[in-house]
Amino acid sequence: MSLKKAGIIIILILLVDQISKIYIKTNFALGDEIRVFEWFRILFVENEGMAWGTKIPGEYGKLALTLFRLGAIVGIGYWLWDSIRKSGSRILIVAIAMIFAGAFGNIIDSVFYGIIFNDSYGQVASFLPAEGGYSSLFHGKVVDMLYFPLWKGYLPEWIPFWGGEYFTFFEPVFNIADSAISVGVAILLLFNKRAFPKDQEEKKNN
Repeated sequence: MSLKKAGIIIILILLVDQISKIYIKTNFALGDEIRVFEWFRILFVENEGMAWGTKIPGEYGKLALTLFRLGAIVGIGYWLWDSIRKSGSRILIVAIAMIFAGAFGNIIDSVFYGIIFNDSYGQVASFLPAEGGYSSLFHGKVVDMLYFPLWKGYLPEWIPFWGGEYFTFFEPVFNIADSAISVGVAILLLFNKRAFPKDQEEKKNN
């Protein structure tokens, strides 16, 4: 697969991701929810940290996380370029392109959203507000909105540690960028032999 085709995949994912985030940010207040189905809802939350809201503590925790993400983007970008240069398998390049696009999509939020939007607490945010954004460069929050509470209920008492507790599957709220990363990783795991055919041949020869 050529770099041009990989670029098209990346651009399409970024467009869908950013359009959906900007729409949510400028039409929903934090916590607003639309029930599409009982098992699928559009729920506006903002993620200040990593997956599942995990944060790096301290004054510079958010900055450190954003810089780490930028470094990861560079690494993934090099991996993509190198795979194309070495004529890697199509499935490998598609997967890396999806991971790159997803990571880049969330980086845009982390780097810029703090300065181009005001906050969403009890109000719908404005784009480029006159009073300035809710934070500074590199301190933006990632916009999440896809929520799939497929099952809710109390776990059986016999389950160790969590027995009897109320549980929701699937509880995390995520976005298009997260989905692209997850699908890309899943492709690499499920189609490992097709993604890395040369590695498999070398193992057989050895």
